[in-house]
Amino acid sequence: MNYRHAYHAGNHADVFKHLTLTRLIALMARKEQPFAYLDTHAGLGLYDLKGDQATRTGEWL
Repeated sequence: MNYRHAYHAGNHADVFKHLTLTRLIALMARKEQPFAYLDTHAGLGLYDLKGDQATRTGEWL
């Protein structure tokens, strides 16, 4: 499978995923017990939404 997230970064599913994830982490951080989070499918971490790849599909919000 040839998947390049730069073409899909910032789309509605991506935004929903990150909103949900940040909310869950914020709720977990309210507890006194420490926790760990490991993202097994992390990408580059920074995508240029004005770059050629992102603008080619027009998916980003």
